[in-house]
Amino acid sequence: MSTTTRLLSQSVPKNGVTMPPWLHEITQSTSAAPKLYAWTPENLPNSSGNGKSQSATPKDLQKRIFILGIGNLGRLYANSLAKLGQDVPVTLVFHRKSLLEHWVSEPGIELTRHGVAEKVSSFDVEWWTEEAPVHGPVREVCDGSKIANLLVATKAPDALPQVDRLRCYLDGNSTVGFVQNGMNKLWPPYGAIYSEHRFQPRQHPNWLVCVTTHGVYSLGPFKSVHAAPADIAMGLVLPNPDTAHAANYLMEQTLRAPELEARKVPRNALWVLQLEKLIINSLINPLTAVIRCMNGHLFDQPAPELKKLMDMLVDEASQILQALAQHPSSEDILSSVDSAPDADLSKEALVERFSAARLNTMLQRVGEKVKENRSSMCQDAMAGKQTEVREFNGWLVQMAEYLGLEAPNHKKLCQLVEAGVVGEQNLLEAYFGKK
Repeated sequence: MSTTTRLLSQSVPKNGVTMPPWLHEITQSTSAAPKLYAWTPENLPNSSGNGKSQSATPKDLQKRIFILGIGNLGRLYANSLAKLGQDVPVTLVFHRKSLLEHWVSEPGIELTRHGVAEKVSSFDVEWWTEEAPVHGPVREVCDGSKIANLLVATKAPDALPQVDRLRCYLDGNSTVGFVQNGMNKLWPPYGAIYSEHRFQPRQHPNWLVCVTTHGVYSLGPFKSVHAAPADIAMGLVLPNPDTAHAANYLMEQTLRAPELEARKVPRNALWVLQLEKLIINSLINPLTAVIRCMNGHLFDQPAPELKKLMDMLVDEASQILQALAQHPSSEDILSSVDSAPDADLSKEALVERFSAARLNTMLQRVGEKVKENRSSMCQDAMAGKQTEVREFNGWLVQMAEYLGLEAPNHKKLCQLVEAGVVGEQNLLEAYFGKK
């Protein structure tokens, strides 16, 4: 069995729910969450101290927004939130020491929009690590207190592992917002199992999702281009029943932040929007990653066999989403008290909305908007970086198995991306054989 096949296969049931490997691994773990130290520029040898070191007063921590992961989306959120002024303090959290060192030599987030570059450096910056510093003040994350507001802007495969590592700094008054592509792992049926295992009863954070459709690409460390301004739909995936109001602050600041164009949506509408965006990501991203092409290549009179393959992938995804909409595990979402009053999101309506014809129309519409862009997965593949294909196509494969279906075409595409296959001819031969 290949590594990809093993990682995409399901694990053992718990309480009647078949768990994916990531959740099974967590539920089998008994290890304690690590103690983490917050390094600032003061902790670097020979540092001039660029970047502030905040004092952790209770009032400050309630208002402070930590942004974990400073890639393209992290930079977009940071740039916009910084414009709210000093009343909304923002801390950028780096995932490696070298980024903290880079910030000291060249501080600031630079975002180019409509050809105009704008640089903002009014942030606190930290690196969170199990390694205690030997220079400067030794501080634990939040001085050992709880994180009130956390935006997770890492790549999708790293999002939940990074949050899980921080769990001793989170509680029922915390709000954790995920801004990645792909389906959030904490949607039913898995979110309740994860929260029950990692937190005391009714003490899990409010889990928030921001479905972000903005197009952003990188020019290097701390520099990005906001190439395709769009919007953000956000809402709670799994609220804490006792402290859901605690999520209001982070959502309100995101709504206020200029250029984000955020809006709050009901839980059932958020689920549908994230599923639809997943379909777009599961087609455009891996196909362009293998072909090494701009997005428009898929939509500007593609070769007949490429169009046939795209139709096959849409048909397969349609069957999975239609079955999911009718599955008992989705009833909690669709019947939520926080539901969309002006949209028909009944099972019958969703079966139609998730039809192959509707999904193809949506895909063509989005493809026209992003045809001049290069997908993030194509950029990652060309740079030799880990891709998010398991979060897109891999999610569809796992969900198909959970529903008693199969997704051989998405499984094969996932394997091709992870095997580093390159070229349109190689892609088509993998599906249709040599002519």
